[in-house]
Amino acid sequence: MKSLALVLAVACGMAAARVTDVTLGLVGTDTSHVLDFAADFNDPASPNHVAGARIVAAFKGGSPDLAASRDRIERFTTTLQEKYGIEIVDTIAELCKRVDGVLVTSVDGRAHLAQVREIAAAHKPMFIDKPLASTLEDAREIARVTKGAGVAWFSTSTLRYTVASLKTSDIDGVQVWGPGPLEEHHQLDLSWYAVHEAEMLYTLLGTGCEEVTRTVAADADEVTCRWRDGRLGSMRALRPYSDYGAVVFRKNAKGQTSQVSVPSPEHAPLSRDVVKFFTTGILPVPNEETLELFAFLDAAQRSKDTGGRPTRLR
Repeated sequence: MKSLALVLAVACGMAAARVTDVTLGLVGTDTSHVLDFAADFNDPASPNHVAGARIVAAFKGGSPDLAASRDRIERFTTTLQEKYGIEIVDTIAELCKRVDGVLVTSVDGRAHLAQVREIAAAHKPMFIDKPLASTLEDAREIARVTKGAGVAWFSTSTLRYTVASLKTSDIDGVQVWGPGPLEEHHQLDLSWYAVHEAEMLYTLLGTGCEEVTRTVAADADEVTCRWRDGRLGSMRALRPYSDYGAVVFRKNAKGQTSQVSVPSPEHAPLSRDVVKFFTTGILPVPNEETLELFAFLDAAQRSKDTGGRPTRLR
């Protein structure tokens, strides 16, 4: 009898814990990131399980003119249904009725503004996966729409977490690198994938970038940048693919020192911040930093379009 009572007590405790979980919905099932979130939140057996949230519904979305979306969406959707028990709904409006918060996970940054408009109208807080948008104008409109609706949001890449331990108050400069495949449908071409490197750069240097210069080659783009306080940064986007890495330069009384890191992306730290955001409202990354990051990408695009001229952020 005691063992039965213990089993019942444990089962009741698990049920109570599930009741208190934040319920989340996915908007867009055409990226592998949805499987990462589902494993983190919905699979207690996962070594990276993050307690406190559960994905209960998803809206497929999808972009027929984008192979990365069109060719993967059905496979990811099936896995969400069959492995993680997530219900697929027909509209964003229906999804918003069932959840406390929304993960905007459409792989196509062009789709995010329209999706955010619907979610903001339902007054649901949201995490917006990378890229926040495909243009600076869309990024700023997302900020305007959500502010008008009183809806909190944040956006970031998992690469932010891999270099966070390198950040100190004496950083004088940073070099980062990583994959940089381009996507023709995104006006800010570096936003498609090199946004990861931009996130690393901004994690370490923060806001205050003033001017960028972009040099383009067949297999790489190099963006050099100057901060208002004199610090220097550079970001290299390599094609077709590469590892990630960072070099941090620090000031000291005798000169400068450097430290090299080769980050290994992990998803669980982002998932923990997602739970913290939806339960406390605390933004892991300030919206102002995310918007400046897109102004940085916009300046890099304009520098490329003018043959590599130094270009100020706008």
